[in-house]
Amino acid sequence: MTICRHVYYSGRVQGVGFRYTAQALAGREGITGFVRNLTDRRVELVAEGPAADVERFLELLRRTMDGYVESASEREETPQGFQDFQIVR
Repeated sequence: MTICRHVYYSGRVQGVGFRYTAQALAGREGITGFVRNLTDRRVELVAEGPAADVERFLELLRRTMDGYVESASEREETPQGFQDFQIVR
C-alpha cells in the first residue's frame, strides 16, 4: 500500500545539505515526492511509497541529519502520485 507522509523539520536544517541528502536517500530507497526550504528556516518534505519503504527512508534521514534537526512535525496524507523525488526551489 502506498502512503504519503508530509513532514516539517525545524532546527539548523538549511545550508547543511539536508535537501540533497533527502534526495539521495529517496533515490536509493525508491521514494517519490519533494523537499524544499521554507522562508521560516524550516524544511518541508513529502514522501510517498510503500509504507515500509517510507518508514525506512524517514528513519535513515533522521539518523543521517540527527545533529541538525531539533523537531519534526509529521502527518499522513492522501498519496498524490509523484513520479520522482525532487528538490523544489
